[in-house]
Amino acid sequence: MVRILVTNDDGIYSPGLRMLYEYVKDLGDVYVVAPETPKSASGLGITLHKPLRVSRVDLCGFEVYATSGTPSDTIYLAALEITGNVDLVLSGINVGDNTSMQVILSSGTLGAAFQAALLGIPAIAYSVDVESSDELENNEELVPILRAVVRESTMFILRNGMPRGVDVISINFPRAVSKDVKVKLVRASKLKFSEKVDVRIDPRGNKYYWLFGSLIEPEPDSDTYVVHKENNIALTPLTLDMNALGPHTYTDLKVLNGLIDDLNNAIKNSLNGK
Repeated sequence: MVRILVTNDDGIYSPGLRMLYEYVKDLGDVYVVAPETPKSASGLGITLHKPLRVSRVDLCGFEVYATSGTPSDTIYLAALEITGNVDLVLSGINVGDNTSMQVILSSGTLGAAFQAALLGIPAIAYSVDVESSDELENNEELVPILRAVVRESTMFILRNGMPRGVDVISINFPRAVSKDVKVKLVRASKLKFSEKVDVRIDPRGNKYYWLFGSLIEPEPDSDTYVVHKENNIALTPLTLDMNALGPHTYTDLKVLNGLIDDLNNAIKNSLNGK
């Protein structure tokens, strides 16, 4: 029986974590390990200077290991102590899309997936362009498509392994879908936001700062464009190798295109009630 680890940087009470578990619970021995509180935008951060705690929590009939650490910590705690070796890590379903390298590099959802890849474990990250948990779990048009894509992508990687040259697969969904929605194989854009700093004054007259970003026009043929302009689903294969020098392993596009075909067929079947 294969072992699947499910995690979520939005914390153990995130509906996205429960949804992801429900979608794959029959595909193997599924373990759920996640931060006890939301840890968004924690990136690849791990906890080195204080102890980590783990407690077991029953959530709606299934067991969750809640940790005091970051999403990245959950990978090491799970693989090295709680569950032992796992065959696949699934991270999400995240509230908010994780498109562009600007967001990917700070994302806790992708941080957990990258830490899994560092241990040699295939990982898939799922994110949706919504602003709240209610908007995620109560979207009647989107939910069956989420389920179809999550299940089919999980089964594909369990059958075939990661395509050559790919360490992590990031899948981003739009908030609104149509009957013509498709999964597209695209690169990550470089930027999604124009970063800004808002300077404010507290009641004692001291300055404080609020970081925020304004959406910029997305690059064509990128994950941000597909999700925000086309309302389609973006599948972005990612690699840990950020070296500008040295040999490069080229991605197996034939396998990736096979995955895209399987996902789009799964969407059609879900829309047709199959």
